[in-house]
Amino acid sequence: MSSLPSVNWDLDPVFVSVPQTAVVVVAGAIALYSFFQGARTKGGDHNMTGILFAGLAFIAWKWMEHGLELRYYSMLFVGVFLGGYSLLKWQIVRGGGPAEDAGDFIVYGVLGVLVGARLGHVLFYDYEKALADPAWIFKIWTGGLASHGAVMGLIFAMFLFTRRRGIPFFEGADRFSFSAALGAGLVRLGNLLNSEIVGRKVPDQSWGFRFMRFSEDSHLDPRPLRYPTQIAEMLLGFGILGILYLFDKQMKGEKRPRGALISMFFALYFSGRFGVEFYKEYAGNGGMPLGLPITMGQLLSLPGVLIGLIGLALAFQKKLPAGWPSGRGDEVLAEEEEEAARRRRRKRNKRKRERAAALAAISASAEASSTPRTEKPEPASVDDDEAEEEDEAARESEPPDEDADEDEERDEDAEEGDAEEGDAEEGDADDDAPKKDVDPDVADEFDDKGSLKKRRE
Repeated sequence: MSSLPSVNWDLDPVFVSVPQTAVVVVAGAIALYSFFQGARTKGGDHNMTGILFAGLAFIAWKWMEHGLELRYYSMLFVGVFLGGYSLLKWQIVRGGGPAEDAGDFIVYGVLGVLVGARLGHVLFYDYEKALADPAWIFKIWTGGLASHGAVMGLIFAMFLFTRRRGIPFFEGADRFSFSAALGAGLVRLGNLLNSEIVGRKVPDQSWGFRFMRFSEDSHLDPRPLRYPTQIAEMLLGFGILGILYLFDKQMKGEKRPRGALISMFFALYFSGRFGVEFYKEYAGNGGMPLGLPITMGQLLSLPGVLIGLIGLALAFQKKLPAGWPSGRGDEVLAEEEEEAARRRRRKRNKRKRERAAALAAISASAEASSTPRTEKPEPASVDDDEAEEEDEAARESEPPDEDADEDEERDEDAEEGDAEEGDAEEGDADDDAPKKDVDPDVADEFDDKGSLKKRRE
């Protein structure tokens, strides 16, 4: 290992400081704008954004006494959301969904990551400190975010989002797997820039990183060389992103089974995390719980590995088709299909009535033509003509009878049930039904579909 380099890592993680007042004003302005947009468009997602930034403004006003130090880590976090949004949008649009769904999920994703990562760190790594100082839980800018908690927060956020939109959970999770891999890589790069989540000491001290700003080594002189496990996990995240892309391409995109992508991510990422944990510093980072020969990080990675492997097996066994639904919900789609079927039935009933009326008119005409006329009809008198014109004008001036229209619509609905029962037998019944005695000249006036031909003079 003597050929590997030794690096003195002494990068200031803060590149600009923002006063407390500016933080409160900016967060409050974003909250007010979001509430305004939510009231104008009646959109729940805007209101959720408003609640998020209103909460951030309150936290900054209450506890951020020395302002906000913008770190490289924070900027990379912004890159996680912007890059994750772009990848999620690409996946949703390719699956046939609207691009707006990707933007709407960002609100859920931000809340899921922040709340999940913070609570995960508190519960798994720093429970005693949280009990001693409960207000410290809200001071997320001081550090303390757990990736396992972030994953659980994102899972819960995806569950809420997909449930509200009427989207299968694994369909949404599959689309988000690319964003998760990108986030895993960028977050570990941020840990390196922050000189945190360091590796264990290299046994022979022949290579490694000296983290000059790592507080746990401040009393040591010289500072020990440690494994740069942040770089290993960063490469793990970016490598999984590339594998997911190749896997998706090999499965021909939308022809892959639902649940395969997110299961692949879980199996690869948590297996890699389990291996890296052998070189990561565990003292003060959860230790080895329950007297087990594995660290807290390895213990929390095992369920992820199992979920991934089981998910892959089920995905290729069931082979559910992938595809982003419209998000309108099953009830709305069922109503639209029922209305379309109702319109088709009404149209068929109307054609049948017209055909029956035409048959009746032709039969009456045939009977009238076969009966000899003995008397000529008397011409209408002038008084009768005037009376008919007055009656017609009166009928045209009357308003339409809405009750009659409603009665007619009810009659059409009543006929729908009979039409459905008769549709299956309609074709055979028309051929096998007994024919009435109709004059051959009159019968020629029908075509093979029962429609009237144009009369020949």
